[in-house]
Formats: sequence, C-alpha cells, structure tokens
Amino acid sequence: DKVCSKKKKRIVVKSNPCVPCADGCLVATPEIGLFQVEGEAVILSFPFLLRELKDRRMSLSGGTLLISKTNQTNAPNGTYSPEAEGRVLQRGAQLWLLPAQESDSGQYSCTYRSEAFCVRGALTLQVYSSHSMDMDRLSFPITLSEGEYLDFRCPSLSVFNRTETHAHWDKVRLMSETSYRVRGSRRKGRLLIPTVRMGHRGLYRCEVKVRLNQRQFNVSRAVNITVQGEHPASEVSPPVILSPLNGSVFENSHGSGMELACAVLLTDCPAAESTLVMWLVDGQSVEASYLDGRALQGGRRVGHVPGGCHVEVRLIILEMRERDTQAELKCVAQNQHGRQEVSVRLQLEDSTHTWLVVSSVALLCFLFVVSVFLCILVRPRLSRSKVDYTLARQDSTF
Repeated sequence: DKVCSKKKKRIVVKSNPCVPCADGCLVATPEIGLFQVEGEAVILSFPFLLRELKDRRMSLSGGTLLISKTNQTNAPNGTYSPEAEGRVLQRGAQLWLLPAQESDSGQYSCTYRSEAFCVRGALTLQVYSSHSMDMDRLSFPITLSEGEYLDFRCPSLSVFNRTETHAHWDKVRLMSETSYRVRGSRRKGRLLIPTVRMGHRGLYRCEVKVRLNQRQFNVSRAVNITVQGEHPASEVSPPVILSPLNGSVFENSHGSGMELACAVLLTDCPAAESTLVMWLVDGQSVEASYLDGRALQGGRRVGHVPGGCHVEVRLIILEMRERDTQAELKCVAQNQHGRQEVSVRLQLEDSTHTWLVVSSVALLCFLFVVSVFLCILVRPRLSRSKVDYTLARQDSTF
C-alpha cells in the first residue's frame, strides 16, 4: 500500500498503489484530450477521476468538487472573469462551456476533497476557430474495405444524453467549409452505407442540436473515412490540371467580360465527387476576394474521357478593370491522392493598337461615304455630255 501524508493526515490507498500524489491529493490518470470547435457547446467531464472514487466506494456528495483552469493568468485562483458568468457553468463533475470560445483552450483540473480523502484529475482542451484548422485532430478516423457494410452513429455524444438520434450527416469537401447533405444514408441519426465504395471515402460531419440551461446549441463531430480497395493508392495519380497552363496570361479590353475555364483530369473516377476544383483570387475564394460582385465561379461539370474523368469549373468576370492586372488567379485541384495548382494573370489590351484599329475602320467608312457622294455629283454631268454628243452625231448625219 502507498501512503500520502499532508498536515498529519494519513491517506491509505488500497485499490491502486501506483497512483502518484501531489499536494496531498492523489493524481488520477490524465483524461483524454479534447479538440472542439468554437461556437459549439462543450462539456468537460472527468471519467478517470470518477472511476477512482467508484473504486473506493465514495460518492460525490461526501465531499466538494472544484473545476478550474490551471493555466489561466487573467483571473485569480483559476476562476473565470465575471463576464463569463452564465457561459461557463459547473454541474457536479462537469464544466459546461455554453458556447466554447477559442480562449477556453488550456488545461483544466477537477479536485475532489473530503475530510479524509483528496483526488485530482486533469484534462487538456483545445478549441479551434473552425473545422479546417486541424482536421487530423478534430476528426475520428475510420478505415473500411470496399463492399463492407457501415452503420455508424455520431461519436462522442454520451455526455449530451441521447441526442444522437437527432443527428444529420453531411459530406464535407476538402479545403472548404461547404458541404452537401448525404442522401439516403441516415437512419435514426446514424450514417448508413450498405456497400462501401471508393467514392464514399472522405470527410463526413454530423451535427446535433442540444438543449442546455434552457438554451439550444449546436454540437458537431467529424469522421474521416478511408476505403481500402484492390489497387494500391500508389497506382492512382493525383489530379492533373489540363488547362490553363501555369503562367498563362489572358488579355481583354477594359470594361469587357471574360470567361476562364479550369479543366482537370482524374484517373480515379470515383474520386471525382470528393475532388475539390476551385478558383482562388490572391489566395482567397472568389466570394471572399475583392472580385465579389463582379465575378462568380461557374457550375461544376463532370464527364468521362479516355483514361479517366474530366472536371471543369469556370470563372466568369463580368467587367475587366485595371486592378485585375495586379491580381493572382489560381486554379486549385485537390483530393486524397494529391494537389496541383496553376497561376494565371490578366492583362488589358494595348490601347494604342485598339485606337489604330478603330481609326482605320473609321477612315475606311469615311472614304466610302465620300466616294459615293462624288459619284452622285459627277454622274449627271457625264449623262448630259453623252446626250449632247448623241445630238451632235445626228445633226452631222442629216
């Protein structure tokens, strides 16, 4: 048996002699770290600490519980500031963050203390501003084989009671937060795929609505599905951008509209659905760039070609301006096999050349009009001379 002493008190631990001590408290096994998204409800719980109490047949009502953020520097004794009141609530051995904020990231401790016993648990929380910040940590990996049957529920929701029955599933495209609803795959909030295919691989997100403290919040989880097929991944080539070529320059006149097409070749046709093809303006999406309202990304076209599939996305610029010549346009293609991008630039047509063409056309039109006018003036005189000549011949004959 291991003995921890503090201020002449003796605590005898019989169930787990390997548990360390700190400040007179037993230190429970560290909890599994949590990775959550800002704006959603988060509940911090300490199951390993509760197990220590259960092993010793001790109840929560026999002592006091305190949950605090151990590395918080802007508040005394690890407590939250007054503006956090109502957003951060302790409910027994749980801490509710309604909703979580990025500043909530850090290490938390839960201390149970009674007259004769003390135990402390620790948990690390990382809150990200969006799902795309660190998808490897925010997602639950699942590896399947082609032809396998999948029936999966939204993970890690037990602390919210039975809310997973209200979950709906979306499949998320790479690099962006846009998603589309998974058709025919939901059954009582579960992700159901009767026959797994290569096209089913990718990132899925389930979302539920929970009610805490008389308020409703969103809670989401991400699942990354990997499908193992007959052919090794090394035989599948990454997406190849056929057009435009990298470094291409597209010329157009000021104020005119133009259309650019990004064409991508895929050797893995089932991956066409999850392949991201998009245009970027100075590293931003078209909607988030300065071109918003003056340009739009056209619809996505998918077709079959010899050797694979063809995906095309168009960029339509309604009006060309001087500023557009300084922007960097990129076509990006990415899926689980790799990524490729090409850069293009826009250029205004030479105004001198344009004016020369316009002036030449105008000059030709002017000369044509003058020629017609002169013909009209000269023609009556020629006709009168011809009549006089005819009369003169008749007189000479007589």
